[in-house]
Amino acid sequence: MKSTILLFVSLFCGLILAQDDGSTTETENNSTPGSCFPDMCDILQQLGALKEKLSSVETRLADSETKLADSETRLAASETKLAASETRLAASETKLAASETRLAASETQIQELKNKESTKVVFSAASGGGDTATGPFNTDTTLVFRRVITNIGGAYSPFTGIFTAPVAGVYYFTMFYHAGGAHYSGLNLIKNNEDIVKTSDHPSSSDPSDNGGNAAFLQLQPGDTVFVRLATNNFIWGTDYHTTFSGFLVTSS
Repeated sequence: MKSTILLFVSLFCGLILAQDDGSTTETENNSTPGSCFPDMCDILQQLGALKEKLSSVETRLADSETKLADSETRLAASETKLAASETRLAASETKLAASETRLAASETQIQELKNKESTKVVFSAASGGGDTATGPFNTDTTLVFRRVITNIGGAYSPFTGIFTAPVAGVYYFTMFYHAGGAHYSGLNLIKNNEDIVKTSDHPSSSDPSDNGGNAAFLQLQPGDTVFVRLATNNFIWGTDYHTTFSGFLVTSS
């Protein structure tokens, strides 16, 4: 814009210098300081107005650029705050996920404890059959303790004499017997057909009756079986009170 104004000024100056040097003296005498040709004055006034408008536009442009720079600065600050907020949000979400994981683990542990508390396995049974001898037999024989005293959890069968572990854990078992002293007497505690502990006595003419027993802690898995076996050619006294087989769950695993 400034270059255009300068170009117009140079053009008008050239027109003034190109005026006829033979102009009349009257024209020279009538000229006064600061006077100009009417068309030239209009053009100069227009140029001045254009200059003022140009200055105003430049001022407004500078102000707009300042405001734009300020807006960009504020936008950058907002983006920085937004990024910081997103970082904090991500950190909060990570902490929340960790808390939910810990909560789930705690709930699982609580449920496991509840399951352990609700899993109760206790039984006790006597051989039954009245005051009669059981045995001797010509082979090892599983004793069936028919008189059930306690059977919480239903893991002992009074029909087979076999205890079947319902859950994994440590169990405690006992066996006791009463027998006459004139015969061999002996019981074996069996886990899955494996001898664990025994109790026995030899015949004696000076000892009219015998009592014996044994016990063991066993680590069992679900489905493992435990029972009492009467040894070959041995006998016990099968009553409702003397010869017994008992067990209970100590702790589940």
